[in-house]
Amino acid sequence: MMRTATLRLKQDYLRLAKEPIPYVCTIPVPDNILEWHYVVIGTPDTPYQGGFYHGKLVFPQEFPFKPPSIYMSTPNGRFKTNTRLCLSISDFHPETWNPTWSAGPILLGLQSFMCENTPTLGSVESSDHEKRLLAEQSIEFNLRDRQFCELFPKLAEECRDILKNRETERRQLEALVPPAIASGVNQNGTDFINSSRSE
Repeated sequence: MMRTATLRLKQDYLRLAKEPIPYVCTIPVPDNILEWHYVVIGTPDTPYQGGFYHGKLVFPQEFPFKPPSIYMSTPNGRFKTNTRLCLSISDFHPETWNPTWSAGPILLGLQSFMCENTPTLGSVESSDHEKRLLAEQSIEFNLRDRQFCELFPKLAEECRDILKNRETERRQLEALVPPAIASGVNQNGTDFINSSRSE
């Protein structure tokens, strides 16, 4: 069984390397073909835009005859972190699993389900505003994740560039705003923010 799973997963990975899924990156752990890590990049016009969501697929030795476990480690507002997710393409539902499915359709299914609001075991409820905040925070979160940085060095570098750009924009904005306004104090030394609230 293990030999079948290994051969199948190697074929799946080669196929994805040639025809990658938009906004999804994936790679097997170097010393364990049964554990794949992925990053779903938030697609435009969704609350996840700009976010990087790291997780993993854990395939059984019986793959493709049994489905994988699916986890997400980056806080996202849709799924609990580091928890087996209950999806029709995961090991929670072996009765709906199709042995012809490969890693590609699994990742596509996860990407699609992430943009839905259907509740399931392992999902969480959050507002679009909360999801956008988590998308912004995902950059720094993933850069603190050693495995993310080791397995996805190009994405890690992209995240570092994003942080640098944010810092540059922040400094440019501060340079445009007079210190008195930035601190909320007018030229007479009056705290105009609090005084305006009391009027």
